[in-house]
Amino acid sequence: MAENKLTKVNNLIKKNNIEVIDLKAIDLTGRLHHISLPVHENIMKQLMHDGVGFDGSSYGFRKVENSDMIMVPDLDTAVIDPFRDAPTLSFYSNIFLTDKARTQFGQDGRLIIKNTEALLKKTTGADTCMWGPEFEFYIFSDVAYDTRTSASYYEVQHEEEFYKRAYHAANPFDLYDDFRDEACKIFQSLGINVKYHHHEVGERGQQEIETYFHPSLQTADHIITGKYILFNLARKHNLHVTFMPKPMYQQAGNGMHLHLFLTKNGKNAFYKKGAYGNMNQLGLYFIGGMLKHAPALAAFTNPSTNSFKRLVPGFEAPVALTYGMGNRASAIRIPKYVNNPDETRFEFRPPDATANPYLCLAAMTLAGIDGVINKIDPIAEGYGPFDKNILDESMADKIDFLPRSLQEALDELGKDNDFLRYNGIFNDELLDQWTKIKQEEIKSIATMPHPFEYKMYFTL
Repeated sequence: MAENKLTKVNNLIKKNNIEVIDLKAIDLTGRLHHISLPVHENIMKQLMHDGVGFDGSSYGFRKVENSDMIMVPDLDTAVIDPFRDAPTLSFYSNIFLTDKARTQFGQDGRLIIKNTEALLKKTTGADTCMWGPEFEFYIFSDVAYDTRTSASYYEVQHEEEFYKRAYHAANPFDLYDDFRDEACKIFQSLGINVKYHHHEVGERGQQEIETYFHPSLQTADHIITGKYILFNLARKHNLHVTFMPKPMYQQAGNGMHLHLFLTKNGKNAFYKKGAYGNMNQLGLYFIGGMLKHAPALAAFTNPSTNSFKRLVPGFEAPVALTYGMGNRASAIRIPKYVNNPDETRFEFRPPDATANPYLCLAAMTLAGIDGVINKIDPIAEGYGPFDKNILDESMADKIDFLPRSLQEALDELGKDNDFLRYNGIFNDELLDQWTKIKQEEIKSIATMPHPFEYKMYFTL
């Protein structure tokens, strides 16, 4: 099998006159990195045998004194990079230690997802979890920002300016439909199937591209690839794209809603005709687990201080630990418009694209698995279903909400992480390192004066 894959890749290199092999990997926080190697006769055989050494401490993985690691290409991820001048074959990488056994690194997000999928099969009998992410982002014509000891500022310039009613706006007022067309064409060419794209609610250039369902590992790879495409395409057009959850005051935030369902024997494992949302008991247990652990999950689904400027009660933000078919303030929504039994699903709405998608999807799956193992019924737990206004005063004492800050999310993770530790999938080292990195981010923000504080306090 491995030899057949290697032969196919070598044929691809010859057929397309590939000059460069590019290995991509993400650091612990989800930022993309790469290393490029000129092609020579036996390069792929050498890479599969020896890999490429790198400094894991620079990826946030390990301490400096024990940081040598190896990345090895995953042959199944081979694509021709559409943004390199030289013909370049790109791969996502698996990460290994330098021990004699060449052990795959336990904090490698791609390994974590594979281990989570194996546990899913063992505990639920399902084959896989299928995901459909929504990419929400803003396009700006120019951006400037800096933070120094004596200065802190940002400024964005936007060509679009609607007075409300920006959702699904048509051209010529939708200035970036051609940009999205071009982006979607590249998505499709790299194996990411697009459902549709449109202008979003944000009146100053917010966009959305929604993709079809793929298994967990592919989906996480596709999220990184999708961001790579949009960042590079924006640069090509002298534009600026951001996935920041709340890049502008009084404008809609960017989420990364995740639609999901399980399959068994190739069929939807959540479907039950006539039930609420056509959702069967397995699906309800999965919902129950995710809502029960949602406060701790927020440390991975919304892992930036900016995330919680989007997740504010009183708006359309999905902050309530409830589920239903019609309320977008609920953390979980079962889409009313789905009639196809094969696509019966629910949508987890809190996540945003500052997440490491491998850790995010794995953590969400593990929460669902815990719901199945412990039979966490969302109805019995009081999570719903609710199809009325869950933010009015009469509901205030009946429902719980997501954390209000990254610090609160980390505190919840510290109290509730056993569900992540099944089979050692998330280990102490990973949880400690993740918490350390995020605490450093919190400290940096907490000690930096904010420009708005000057308006509030400078002359007080």
